[in-house]
Amino acid sequence: MGQPQTAPNPLGVKPIGGLLRQFAIPSVIAMLVSALYNLVDQIFIGHGVGVLGNAATNVAFPLTTICIATALLLGTGGAANFSLALGSGNQKRAARMAGSAIALMIASGVVICILVRIFLKPLILCFGATAEVLPYAMTYTGITALGIPFLILSSGMSNLIRADGSPHYSMGCMLVGAVINTILDPVLIFGFGMGMAGAALATIIGQIVSGLAALYYARHFKTIRLTRACFRPKPVYAANIAALGMAGCVNQLAMLCVQIALNNTLTYYGAQSVYGAEIPLACAGIIIKVNMISFSFVLGIAQASQPIIGFNYGAKQYGRVRQTYKLAVTAATVISCVAFVCFQLFPRQIISAFGSGTEEYFLFAERFFRIFLFFTFLNGIQPVTANFFTSIGKATRGVLLSLTRQILFLLPLILLLPRVFGGVDGVMYAGPVADFAAFALAAVLVFFEMKTLKKQEAAPLREG
Repeated sequence: MGQPQTAPNPLGVKPIGGLLRQFAIPSVIAMLVSALYNLVDQIFIGHGVGVLGNAATNVAFPLTTICIATALLLGTGGAANFSLALGSGNQKRAARMAGSAIALMIASGVVICILVRIFLKPLILCFGATAEVLPYAMTYTGITALGIPFLILSSGMSNLIRADGSPHYSMGCMLVGAVINTILDPVLIFGFGMGMAGAALATIIGQIVSGLAALYYARHFKTIRLTRACFRPKPVYAANIAALGMAGCVNQLAMLCVQIALNNTLTYYGAQSVYGAEIPLACAGIIIKVNMISFSFVLGIAQASQPIIGFNYGAKQYGRVRQTYKLAVTAATVISCVAFVCFQLFPRQIISAFGSGTEEYFLFAERFFRIFLFFTFLNGIQPVTANFFTSIGKATRGVLLSLTRQILFLLPLILLLPRVFGGVDGVMYAGPVADFAAFALAAVLVFFEMKTLKKQEAAPLREG
């Protein structure tokens, strides 16, 4: 049973700027921590193992994407339903949504872990491993698969914890795992000479600690009380969670398809170029993960706006909904512009942090950075807008926007443009074309939605 609230929820009364800052800082840090799990491994592996090790972590990365997709499906969907229920004053429904989401996270993590262990080699080959990269990828992925339930739990629960008004606890859960991973990586890779296995062990130990810390919060929600019955997900609750979590999940699954296509395309066309198959595979993995750092700021801001937008939309405070979106998209765009400058001016310096290589290796990396990420400065609009539509319960539009860049634009371009531009160069040009198209569609959809919100905001005034 829920506990009655004796004071107005701060999501509905506090200034938007302060609220967004309060939620965004922990959310961004949590997203950065998630991105750094793979990035830190790649840095230490690059120096301790070399180019083949870097290529192996790129091949293994789609598995992380599957886990994040599951965490977003259940975590974002659970948090969106949780916030909408709280906004409308239905604490019992909010508790059932939160409990159902947590139970589904645990169950899905165990199932995915078992399936990956059973089909490990076919998966790694499907993800684009070459004969030389395969043993490194098998070692790394075989161990990290054991941390899947904890990765899904910590990533998914972070959304619910923020929606409950504890963004700093959410940040702490993710941060403690990242710190453990960063400390153990050099100890196990270099100190114990464990190479890829050491990096994988460091990763799962950090994930286990983060996952257990997140699970502990289930007994300490501020706005609801979870009973055993809350952890028995009914089909209707699972369907509602999936509906509002689908946008983020689909976006990650789309990224999965793109990653697999990108790896295999670069391997195929790279083998026909002066770079060879392994250099494009290794460079692409580094560049995508570096881009995840800037994108983590954008996603963190988008996720931070979710409880604010969801609560106020449920409470019919449409002016606060519009204000939150505008502030979030402005902050995300500023960050994207900073990332654009860094990627264009300092590509060699960035790639050097991941170990040494031949001149061909650095030349390819520089060109990939500058071309593939040319429209980075536009990339703050689409994810914030997709999250906005999910937060107000319009999941179909959120899913559509999540699909645009990855599936509708980028994936076909990765497959077609190499035929036009002669191999690996075509893959590079696919990025900016897809980014611009996704930006344009998001801008059009949100323009009309803002007009609708203005009308809804003005309706009570006209009636009065």
